[in-house]
Amino acid sequence: MVYIFMNPLANNHKGEEATEQAKTLFDQQSVKIVDVRHITNVPAFIAKLAADDKIVIAGGDGTVARFIDAVYDLNLTQQVYLYPAGSGNDFYNDIKDRYPPDTKLFPLNEYMKDLPEVVVNGTYRRFINGIGFGIDGYVCEKADIEREKSTKRINYTKIAIKGCLYDYKRANATVTVDGVTKTYKNVFMVPCMMGRYYGGGMMIAPMQDRKNAEKTVSCVVWRGSRLGTLLRFNTVYTGKQVKYKKAYEVRSGHSIKVVFEKPCALQIDGETFRNVLSYSVTFHNHDK
Repeated sequence: MVYIFMNPLANNHKGEEATEQAKTLFDQQSVKIVDVRHITNVPAFIAKLAADDKIVIAGGDGTVARFIDAVYDLNLTQQVYLYPAGSGNDFYNDIKDRYPPDTKLFPLNEYMKDLPEVVVNGTYRRFINGIGFGIDGYVCEKADIEREKSTKRINYTKIAIKGCLYDYKRANATVTVDGVTKTYKNVFMVPCMMGRYYGGGMMIAPMQDRKNAEKTVSCVVWRGSRLGTLLRFNTVYTGKQVKYKKAYEVRSGHSIKVVFEKPCALQIDGETFRNVLSYSVTFHNHDK
């Protein structure tokens, strides 16, 4: 049996449409559609499946992240696949080059172990893409507000530009990577990345490799003036922001702690947390 886990709200309420497309890939097999909103206990649901059943996640980053976080400590025997159907698909963008161009289903099992852990306001969470702290968290917070009012597609770039010009208040930040602490002024964002992409295609950490042998994550510090940041904003879609050494800095490591001087919003794989002063990340190489 093939179980397709779908979120009808994914990709601006187009989840059901994407699920029907995914279903066509299994014409000769029995398929059952599962609405993830109705699963109150994912491990208990998985326990009822046969060892040779298949699970397909038809959704975006949020759906994938919540599923992996729910089953992380399980020893799954089922093969799990991603059918990318989100609005951002940052996880898909990060892994797609590892597979032939015509690939429709992407195996997930190998990406569901040895993930970094973040602690925010006493909440522990594994993440597959990254954490946004600063204007990136602000953008998610504003997008959530817009989403509550309308089903129209969210223009994240417009929110970011407005925040960069007027609304977002920069902060000083203290960043500790593997025991080495540095302080930065006029910070726009300090994300921590497992993959290269977040925010619907922004290559914020172009040198980060989620399969790197050392099991490190990339902590990015982006700071500077409002005008200078705005003029360089488009470079984040190509990764060319790395050339602006005074504004952009990357520090890789296994243990990250970021502290802002005042609270702001934070996002973990697209899920927003408000009024956050700090976060901590650990990523250990369990193979050593």
